[in-house]
Amino acid sequence: MTTLDGLPPLREVIRAAGLSAKKSLGQNFLLDLNLTRRIARAAGPLAGVSVVEVGPGPGGLTRALLMEGADKVVAIERDERCLGPLEDIAAAYPGRLEIVGADAREVDYQALPIRGPARLVANLPYSVGTPLLIRWLKNDPWPPWFDSLVLMFQREVADRIVAAPGGKDYGRLAVVSQWRTDSRIVFSLPPDAFTPKPKVASAVVKLVPRAHPEPPCDIGMLEQVTAASFGQRRKMLRASLKQITPDPEKLLTELGLDPRARAETLQIADFCCIANELAKG
Repeated sequence: MTTLDGLPPLREVIRAAGLSAKKSLGQNFLLDLNLTRRIARAAGPLAGVSVVEVGPGPGGLTRALLMEGADKVVAIERDERCLGPLEDIAAAYPGRLEIVGADAREVDYQALPIRGPARLVANLPYSVGTPLLIRWLKNDPWPPWFDSLVLMFQREVADRIVAAPGGKDYGRLAVVSQWRTDSRIVFSLPPDAFTPKPKVASAVVKLVPRAHPEPPCDIGMLEQVTAASFGQRRKMLRASLKQITPDPEKLLTELGLDPRARAETLQIADFCCIANELAKG
């Protein structure tokens, strides 16, 4: 039995390779090619585009990206058990799939063999999704090497990425993501879409880099400010910011901000203003 791309169904691939998802690697396989093709299409037309995929596993999304016309896919996979099935896909798509056996947290992305416009598309392992996103958002220089990110997260993480000020989900991740990108949830997936079935729902988020984030701000200082502000989110800013500046009340007052406010009430531009003031030394 074969599928539309002439390759065996993913369940057969997994069975033949003796694969089982490893909890230690945050693996949950997405086996329905209709769903993986939907994720691939969320990245937009892929003709002439290089796609970097993180954590392809047995290659469900990899196959979808190639079927949807990606010029080249660079698949980064640390699990050696998955390399054989990925090699089979590479053989079916000569010259279009390059496999990098490495930990995605240690890869030099700007040194990858990509050509033309590049996009990052991934069903991210739950255990490393947020750290990887923060790393990509901190890319220097900016605009980055990719023109969009289409990423699968736990639904609660996706909600934190797109959260508006004032809500419980609004925090450091929302500020950094929305300052540097236009971010939106494309669609959600229930737990039973995955093998093994996770305990939580998932969601696909698309992030498109802003060429010139406004107001201008140093990303490192913005990270410090948001980490301090939301690290003790029940405290007033005049207390939570003491760990990075000796007189936060004076600083906030001079910026026209209420020292008694809590972090979730501030706009993204407010955090940038605080970061810019602190960067002056």
